[in-house]
Amino acid sequence: MRLPRDVSGVELAKRLERLGYRVTRQTGSHMRLTLPDSPEHHVTIPAHDSLRIGTLSSILTAVAARLGITRDEIASRLFG
Repeated sequence: MRLPRDVSGVELAKRLERLGYRVTRQTGSHMRLTLPDSPEHHVTIPAHDSLRIGTLSSILTAVAARLGITRDEIASRLFG
């Protein structure tokens, strides 16, 4: 699946909340999301208006690896 080009950090955080991630802290322009399952998984998302495609891809790859699915599957769940 092709990744969207206009996703903001705040919007991505809201979409990841559907999968169980929660914003645990924000320092400056970066949010840290945590999946509380054992073992915990942390991902940092910049709270920018539009995420760069490489940044979005990297975040989705890390989340997909933690959940045991492919990046395309996670992209279709979040943006499909």
